[in-house]
Amino acid sequence: MALDWMPRDNEKKDHALHTDTHWGTDAPCVIYEKKPIVDPKGNVVEGLYTAWITLNNPKQYNSYTTEMVKGVIAGFENSSLDRSVVAVIFTAVGPYSFCTGGNTKEYSEFYSLRSDEYGQYMELFNHMVDSILACKKPVICRVNGMRVAGGQEIGMAADLAISSDLAIFGQAGPKHGSAPDGGSSDFLPWFLGMEDAMWNCVSCEMWSAYKMKMKNLISKCVPVLKIDGEWVRNPMIVTDKYVEDGEIVFGEEMMRLDLKHL
Repeated sequence: MALDWMPRDNEKKDHALHTDTHWGTDAPCVIYEKKPIVDPKGNVVEGLYTAWITLNNPKQYNSYTTEMVKGVIAGFENSSLDRSVVAVIFTAVGPYSFCTGGNTKEYSEFYSLRSDEYGQYMELFNHMVDSILACKKPVICRVNGMRVAGGQEIGMAADLAISSDLAIFGQAGPKHGSAPDGGSSDFLPWFLGMEDAMWNCVSCEMWSAYKMKMKNLISKCVPVLKIDGEWVRNPMIVTDKYVEDGEIVFGEEMMRLDLKHL
Protein backbone atom coordinates (compact mmCIF):
# COMPACT_ATOMS: atom_id res chain seq x y z
CA MET A 1 0.00 0.00 0.00
CA ALA A 2 1.43 3.37 -0.99
CA LEU A 3 1.81 5.89 1.80
CA ASP A 4 0.48 9.40 1.26
CA TRP A 5 3.78 11.04 2.23
CA MET A 6 5.90 9.02 -0.19
CA PRO A 7 7.23 11.20 -3.06
CA ARG A 8 5.94 10.63 -6.56
CA ASP A 9 8.56 9.77 -9.20
CA ASN A 10 7.72 12.86 -11.22
CA GLU A 11 7.76 15.26 -8.28
CA LYS A 12 10.92 17.31 -7.83
CA LYS A 13 11.94 20.13 -5.52
CA ASP A 14 13.52 23.31 -6.82
CA HIS A 15 16.88 23.52 -5.04
CA ALA A 16 18.19 26.61 -6.85
CA LEU A 17 19.71 28.99 -4.32
CA HIS A 18 19.38 32.08 -6.52
CA THR A 19 16.09 32.83 -8.18
CA ASP A 20 17.05 36.46 -8.83
CA THR A 21 19.63 36.85 -11.57
CA HIS A 22 22.86 38.78 -11.20
CA TRP A 23 23.78 38.12 -14.80
CA GLY A 24 22.63 39.83 -17.97
CA THR A 25 24.00 41.06 -21.27
CA ASP A 26 25.14 44.63 -20.53
CA ALA A 27 28.75 44.80 -19.34
CA PRO A 28 29.99 44.63 -16.68
CA CYS A 29 28.07 41.48 -15.90
CA VAL A 30 28.15 37.69 -16.00
CA ILE A 31 26.36 35.93 -18.86
CA TYR A 32 24.73 32.58 -18.03
CA GLU A 33 23.73 30.27 -20.88
CA LYS A 34 22.77 26.64 -21.28
CA LYS A 35 23.93 25.11 -24.56
CA PRO A 36 22.65 21.73 -25.80
CA ILE A 37 24.98 18.71 -25.71
CA VAL A 38 25.62 17.07 -29.09
CA ASP A 39 26.64 13.48 -29.74
CA PRO A 40 29.73 12.50 -31.84
CA LYS A 41 27.62 12.83 -35.01
CA GLY A 42 26.55 16.36 -34.16
CA ASN A 43 23.01 15.48 -33.13
CA VAL A 44 21.49 17.35 -30.19
CA VAL A 45 20.98 15.19 -27.09
CA GLU A 46 17.59 16.16 -25.78
CA GLY A 47 17.48 17.44 -22.22
CA LEU A 48 21.24 17.66 -21.57
CA TYR A 49 23.26 20.89 -21.53
CA THR A 50 26.56 22.53 -20.73
CA ALA A 51 26.28 25.67 -18.65
CA TRP A 52 28.43 28.57 -19.86
CA ILE A 53 29.39 31.12 -17.22
CA THR A 54 30.99 34.03 -19.07
CA LEU A 55 32.67 37.08 -17.53
CA ASN A 56 31.58 40.11 -19.54
CA ASN A 57 33.69 43.17 -18.81
CA PRO A 58 36.14 43.25 -21.74
CA LYS A 59 36.83 47.00 -21.56
CA GLN A 60 38.37 46.39 -18.13
CA TYR A 61 40.01 43.08 -19.13
CA ASN A 62 37.16 41.10 -17.55
CA SER A 63 38.03 42.21 -14.03
CA TYR A 64 35.15 41.31 -11.74
CA THR A 65 32.97 43.85 -9.97
CA THR A 66 31.00 43.00 -6.83
CA GLU A 67 27.88 42.29 -8.90
CA MET A 68 29.90 40.05 -11.21
CA VAL A 69 31.14 38.06 -8.20
CA LYS A 70 27.51 37.52 -7.22
CA GLY A 71 26.76 36.39 -10.77
CA VAL A 72 29.57 33.81 -10.76
CA ILE A 73 28.32 32.41 -7.44
CA ALA A 74 24.77 32.22 -8.76
CA GLY A 75 25.90 30.55 -11.98
CA PHE A 76 27.95 27.84 -10.30
CA GLU A 77 25.51 27.06 -7.53
CA ASN A 78 22.57 26.81 -9.91
CA SER A 79 24.61 24.74 -12.39
CA SER A 80 25.56 22.39 -9.59
CA LEU A 81 21.89 21.79 -8.75
CA ASP A 82 20.50 21.76 -12.30
CA ARG A 83 19.82 18.13 -13.25
CA SER A 84 20.05 18.90 -16.96
CA VAL A 85 23.59 20.39 -16.74
CA VAL A 86 26.38 17.86 -17.23
CA ALA A 87 29.39 20.24 -17.25
CA VAL A 88 30.27 23.90 -16.79
CA ILE A 89 32.41 26.06 -19.08
CA PHE A 90 33.94 29.06 -17.28
CA THR A 91 35.19 31.67 -19.75
CA ALA A 92 35.07 35.35 -20.71
CA VAL A 93 34.20 37.74 -23.53
CA GLY A 94 36.84 38.75 -26.07
CA PRO A 95 40.26 37.46 -27.22
CA TYR A 96 42.47 39.38 -24.81
CA SER A 97 41.59 38.40 -21.26
CA PHE A 98 39.93 35.65 -19.26
CA CYS A 99 40.19 37.68 -16.07
CA THR A 100 42.67 40.08 -14.49
CA GLY A 101 41.21 39.87 -10.99
CA GLY A 102 39.23 42.35 -8.94
CA ASN A 103 38.05 45.58 -10.49
CA THR A 104 40.61 48.09 -9.22
CA LYS A 105 38.42 51.05 -10.22
CA GLU A 106 35.70 49.79 -7.89
CA TYR A 107 38.30 49.00 -5.22
CA SER A 108 39.71 52.53 -5.27
CA GLU A 109 36.34 54.30 -5.47
CA PHE A 110 34.43 52.25 -2.94
CA TYR A 111 36.55 49.87 -0.84
CA SER A 112 39.70 51.91 -0.24
CA LEU A 113 40.06 52.82 3.47
CA ARG A 114 36.76 51.07 4.25
CA SER A 115 37.97 47.92 5.93
CA ASP A 116 34.57 46.57 6.98
CA GLU A 117 33.11 46.99 3.49
CA TYR A 118 36.17 45.33 1.97
CA GLY A 119 35.91 42.52 4.51
CA GLN A 120 32.36 41.85 3.38
CA TYR A 121 33.51 41.91 -0.24
CA MET A 122 36.19 39.31 0.58
CA GLU A 123 33.48 37.10 2.06
CA LEU A 124 31.82 37.22 -1.35
CA PHE A 125 35.11 36.54 -3.13
CA ASN A 126 35.81 33.49 -0.98
CA HIS A 127 32.25 32.29 -1.63
CA MET A 128 32.95 32.61 -5.36
CA VAL A 129 36.04 30.37 -5.12
CA ASP A 130 34.13 27.91 -2.94
CA SER A 131 31.22 27.79 -5.40
CA ILE A 132 33.61 26.72 -8.18
CA LEU A 133 35.33 24.12 -6.01
CA ALA A 134 32.01 22.78 -4.69
CA CYS A 135 30.26 22.53 -8.07
CA LYS A 136 29.14 18.93 -8.52
CA LYS A 137 29.60 19.13 -12.29
CA PRO A 138 33.00 19.09 -14.05
CA VAL A 139 34.25 22.66 -14.49
CA ILE A 140 36.41 23.55 -17.50
CA CYS A 141 38.18 26.91 -17.50
CA ARG A 142 38.25 28.06 -21.12
CA VAL A 143 41.16 30.50 -21.00
CA ASN A 144 40.62 32.95 -23.85
CA GLY A 145 43.35 35.41 -22.85
CA MET A 146 45.24 36.76 -19.83
CA ARG A 147 44.59 34.80 -16.62
CA VAL A 148 46.21 37.05 -14.07
CA ALA A 149 45.95 37.88 -10.34
CA GLY A 150 42.46 37.05 -9.01
CA GLY A 151 41.66 35.68 -12.45
CA GLN A 152 44.41 33.13 -11.92
CA GLU A 153 42.93 32.26 -8.53
CA ILE A 154 39.39 31.60 -9.74
CA GLY A 155 40.73 29.81 -12.83
CA MET A 156 42.75 27.36 -10.75
CA ALA A 157 39.61 26.45 -8.81
CA ALA A 158 38.28 24.75 -11.96
CA ASP A 159 38.84 21.04 -12.63
CA LEU A 160 40.45 21.44 -16.05
CA ALA A 161 41.89 24.31 -18.07
CA ILE A 162 42.05 24.56 -21.85
CA SER A 163 43.90 27.66 -22.98
CA SER A 164 44.45 29.79 -26.04
CA ASP A 165 48.17 29.67 -26.80
CA LEU A 166 48.21 33.49 -26.77
CA ALA A 167 47.27 33.57 -23.08
CA ILE A 168 49.61 34.49 -20.27
CA PHE A 169 49.39 33.48 -16.61
CA GLY A 170 50.67 35.03 -13.39
CA GLN A 171 50.17 37.20 -10.36
CA ALA A 172 50.15 40.99 -9.98
CA GLY A 173 49.32 41.78 -6.35
CA PRO A 174 52.74 41.28 -4.68
CA LYS A 175 54.15 44.10 -6.83
CA HIS A 176 51.65 46.42 -5.14
CA GLY A 177 51.62 45.03 -1.62
CA SER A 178 48.64 42.72 -2.06
CA ALA A 179 48.94 39.10 -0.93
CA PRO A 180 47.37 36.59 -3.37
CA ASP A 181 45.73 34.65 -0.56
CA GLY A 182 42.36 34.24 -2.26
CA GLY A 183 43.56 31.01 -3.87
CA SER A 184 46.99 31.34 -5.47
CA SER A 185 48.95 30.82 -2.25
CA ASP A 186 47.03 27.52 -1.93
CA PHE A 187 46.65 26.39 -5.54
CA LEU A 188 50.05 27.23 -7.04
CA PRO A 189 52.00 24.79 -4.81
CA TRP A 190 49.49 22.06 -5.74
CA PHE A 191 50.01 22.51 -9.47
CA LEU A 192 53.66 23.60 -9.61
CA GLY A 193 56.74 22.61 -7.64
CA MET A 194 57.24 24.69 -4.50
CA GLU A 195 60.11 26.74 -5.97
CA ASP A 196 58.18 27.45 -9.18
CA ALA A 197 55.09 28.34 -7.16
CA MET A 198 57.04 30.75 -4.97
CA TRP A 199 58.79 32.38 -7.92
CA ASN A 200 55.65 32.73 -10.03
CA CYS A 201 53.70 34.11 -7.09
CA VAL A 202 56.21 36.59 -5.70
CA SER A 203 57.99 37.73 -8.86
CA CYS A 204 54.75 38.50 -10.74
CA GLU A 205 56.51 37.22 -13.85
CA MET A 206 54.06 36.37 -16.62
CA TRP A 207 54.38 32.85 -18.05
CA SER A 208 53.11 31.66 -21.41
CA ALA A 209 50.39 29.07 -21.85
CA TYR A 210 53.00 26.66 -23.24
CA LYS A 211 55.19 27.10 -20.18
CA MET A 212 52.20 26.50 -17.91
CA LYS A 213 51.27 23.40 -19.92
CA MET A 214 54.82 22.08 -19.54
CA LYS A 215 54.62 22.69 -15.78
CA ASN A 216 51.18 21.01 -15.53
CA LEU A 217 49.14 24.07 -14.50
CA ILE A 218 46.79 23.64 -17.48
CA SER A 219 45.51 20.62 -19.40
CA LYS A 220 45.67 21.76 -23.03
CA CYS A 221 47.21 24.61 -25.01
CA VAL A 222 45.41 25.29 -28.28
CA PRO A 223 46.63 27.37 -31.28
CA VAL A 224 44.20 30.14 -32.21
CA LEU A 225 46.01 31.82 -35.13
CA LYS A 226 45.73 30.79 -38.77
CA ILE A 227 48.01 31.44 -41.73
CA ASP A 228 46.68 30.43 -45.16
CA GLY A 229 43.99 28.38 -43.46
CA GLU A 230 46.43 26.42 -41.29
CA TRP A 231 46.61 26.61 -37.50
CA VAL A 232 49.95 27.98 -36.31
CA ARG A 233 51.44 28.11 -32.82
CA ASN A 234 52.07 31.43 -31.10
CA PRO A 235 55.07 32.81 -33.05
CA MET A 236 56.31 34.82 -30.05
CA ILE A 237 56.91 31.71 -27.93
CA VAL A 238 59.60 29.02 -28.26
CA THR A 239 57.83 25.75 -29.12
CA ASP A 240 60.27 24.03 -31.48
CA LYS A 241 62.96 23.06 -28.96
CA TYR A 242 63.23 22.15 -25.33
CA VAL A 243 66.78 23.02 -24.31
CA GLU A 244 69.24 25.65 -25.49
CA ASP A 245 72.69 26.29 -24.04
CA GLY A 246 71.88 24.03 -21.09
CA GLU A 247 68.65 25.79 -20.11
CA ILE A 248 65.01 24.85 -20.66
CA VAL A 249 63.62 27.31 -23.22
CA PHE A 250 60.33 25.65 -24.26
CA GLY A 251 57.50 28.05 -23.54
CA GLU A 252 59.74 31.08 -23.02
CA GLU A 253 59.22 34.37 -24.84
CA MET A 254 61.58 34.70 -27.79
CA MET A 255 62.16 38.38 -27.03
CA ARG A 256 63.26 37.56 -23.48
CA LEU A 257 65.77 35.01 -24.78
CA ASP A 258 67.08 37.46 -27.39
CA LEU A 259 67.68 40.08 -24.71
CA LYS A 260 69.71 37.59 -22.65
CA HIS A 261 72.15 37.24 -25.55
CA LEU A 262 72.72 40.98 -26.05
